[in-house]
Amino acid sequence: MKLSTKGRYGLRAIVDIAVFGEKEPAAVSAISERQDISIRYLEQLLSKLKKAGLVKSIRGAQGGYVLAGNAEDISVGDVLRALEGDLTPVDCTELTDTEETCSGSKYCVTKTVWKRINDSIAKTVDSIYLDELADEARAVQQGKPAERNCER
Repeated sequence: MKLSTKGRYGLRAIVDIAVFGEKEPAAVSAISERQDISIRYLEQLLSKLKKAGLVKSIRGAQGGYVLAGNAEDISVGDVLRALEGDLTPVDCTELTDTEETCSGSKYCVTKTVWKRINDSIAKTVDSIYLDELADEARAVQQGKPAERNCER
């Protein structure tokens, strides 16, 4: 499975909001500059994150974006699913045994492989939270290497 720029850039953007939007809303132009994402594309990503209830927009001269909830409650999985949709590597992992996606699905021995991969991906992205990434981003800003293992 390969994530698109939506997932990669969107995760960078929401981590930026977690770091810089704590005291005041993070302006789109500032996020764009810090993360090297075009304003136009960033606005599309933020729109999806807002629709998913992960960020809120604040209007006005001092407006921008803030997290809609606590950073410790928003997982990487929440963000990626909001931006990428379903993260399953193949369609058949989400189907019941009576549903078919291909002609050999009834006798498919590889379905368990795809299911295990899917479960591993979900377990990983659902175990990393924005507060961990924000803490690591702050450490990097202070000159520390980005090597921290994101485990609770």
